[in-house]
Amino acid sequence: MTYVRNHWYVAGWSSEFGDDFTTATILEQDLVLYRAADGEVVAFEDRCPHRALPLSMGKRIGDTIQCGYHGLTFGPDGTCVRVPGQRSIPPQAWVRRFPTHERHGIVWIWMGDAALADPADIFDLPQLSDPGWAAVQGDALRIASNYLNVADNLCDPAHVSFVHPTTLGNAASEDVPVKARRRGDVVEISRWIRNGPPIGFFQAWGGFEGNVDRWHYYYLHAPCIAVIDFGSADAALELSEDRRGEGVQIFALHFMTPVDATNTIDRWMHVRNTATDVPAAGEKISDLLRVAFAEDKAILEAIQRNELKPYDRAPVRVALDAGSNHYHRIVGEMLAAEQDRAEAAE
Repeated sequence: MTYVRNHWYVAGWSSEFGDDFTTATILEQDLVLYRAADGEVVAFEDRCPHRALPLSMGKRIGDTIQCGYHGLTFGPDGTCVRVPGQRSIPPQAWVRRFPTHERHGIVWIWMGDAALADPADIFDLPQLSDPGWAAVQGDALRIASNYLNVADNLCDPAHVSFVHPTTLGNAASEDVPVKARRRGDVVEISRWIRNGPPIGFFQAWGGFEGNVDRWHYYYLHAPCIAVIDFGSADAALELSEDRRGEGVQIFALHFMTPVDATNTIDRWMHVRNTATDVPAAGEKISDLLRVAFAEDKAILEAIQRNELKPYDRAPVRVALDAGSNHYHRIVGEMLAAEQDRAEAAE
């Protein structure tokens, strides 16, 4: 499978990395990661250039990593610093190091041309630094499905009425059309449900007793980041779309890390504008979201199993696929641009 490589992906939460080796597979590349003495997370390809043993089966000596087969040792920049039994070091004895950067408790990794890795390009959300908002990291949800399917699900408000009828959706939204548009490499999909009963999530969390106006704004930052702005406000307030911050507003962030053609890790977190000084509120929201995301996982894994089976017809496309169509075009453009760059370099 072809992936967009010149892009920052999430390697993991900061809490996942310490002195010991951590292994991961991203874009079908096996990695070994550890935190160096200066606190920086080091990420190497998990393969010794000598006999291909995973370096994660070796040991750490200071900030170096020693292969567990013949003792070749590699410094933090990936160059070989020792070959036991000889003084000369073959010039091809090196391992690839992948650029990393840490921000907001997240470790990002650049899987493409290291010369193009600019931390300024890493996704950010202003609310993550705003003291008026509370952020909570969720889980690393492993989904046995292609990342494109996971992304399709995360730019699709229409599915919530049917997949999440007791958590994030209800029947009131079934026939409300969605709006989809593209802004650069971001797809925005949105809809409002006016003067309807609150969904299960806000019945449990928002404390609404009467009807509400509620919204979904899905922002898909190609190729692998989704921000879902959802919330509710008392219908009597008749909030305009640009005033939705006056209601109970939550951002659910999804950082998709493609593992391989049929597996994705979805690390998710949420940011809220209410009860920001109540820690228990964050865990309550996480528990509600876990129920909803488990529902997504079941759907996506069933789709992946079916996609691997022979089928003699193309998928049917309908109006609610507009956001997905935009997304796939953007990914296609990104892949084509990388191919053009590679050909120009050759």
